[in-house]
Amino acid sequence: MKAYVFPGQGAQFPGMGKELYETNEEAKKLFDQADEILGFKITDIIFNGTAEELKQTKVTQPAVFLHSVILAKTTPDFKPEMVAGHSLGELSALVAVGALSFEDGLKLVYQRALAMQEACEINPSTMAAIIGLEDEKVEAICADIKEEVVVAANYNCPGQLVISGSNKGIEIACEKMKEAGAKRALPLPVGGAFHSPLMEPAREKLQKAIEATDFSAPLCPVYQNVSTKGETDVETIKNNLISQLTAPVKWTQSVQNMVADGATDFVECGPGKVLQGLVKKIHREAEVAGL
Repeated sequence: MKAYVFPGQGAQFPGMGKELYETNEEAKKLFDQADEILGFKITDIIFNGTAEELKQTKVTQPAVFLHSVILAKTTPDFKPEMVAGHSLGELSALVAVGALSFEDGLKLVYQRALAMQEACEINPSTMAAIIGLEDEKVEAICADIKEEVVVAANYNCPGQLVISGSNKGIEIACEKMKEAGAKRALPLPVGGAFHSPLMEPAREKLQKAIEATDFSAPLCPVYQNVSTKGETDVETIKNNLISQLTAPVKWTQSVQNMVADGATDFVECGPGKVLQGLVKKIHREAEVAGL
């Protein structure tokens, strides 16, 4: 069975999608439509901007979403039997399989990005990648830090778990992780504690936006970050999407469930190759490719 996976924030690079825009009429139409929907020329930043300009959350999220969704919509043999997206990529996946319209998906992504950026300003916070420790050990160390917010945020693959929390909490956690034998405890260049309780102000805003948006049943199961299962029920999908901002991204578990449900081929739909690498680390026998 073929599964398509959609990357999240961090996969972006300057110039992504430019060739698609210049060679495919449908892609050009969708990129131009995005400029109109957002009210500014995001295409100028994606195609001609610097890496620094592209790194702002309010630009990154819609940019990665657009590249992924337009790639899916302009691929003639795009026929997924199941899909999943990493964090932001979940919204790309939902649009690609018809659960959301292109316009509504883009508006939600932009609202999500602005709400997250605002939450980062309210609560100065960050994230760190912990390499070479078992998930349970990372969770236990986070739970032991009572005076600060620190939680497991991204279960990327066995031996790679990203933690999220206050600046001080992450500093304390990184020291404790190294003492416990982590190969690396690496603070990430992000401006906030995504997928942690510190994103609660963003979750509240996004909840209102999601509840006001029309969703349809997807063409195939969507393996969501929160539940890790293939979902097709519209209300369940919406509730998981709302919870996602303050809950961990359970990518390892989602891929394991996709494999258990018959996925053998994983195709990454969007910029970069990060998810192809993670899928291989989760399930060595998987066939991986990019669009």
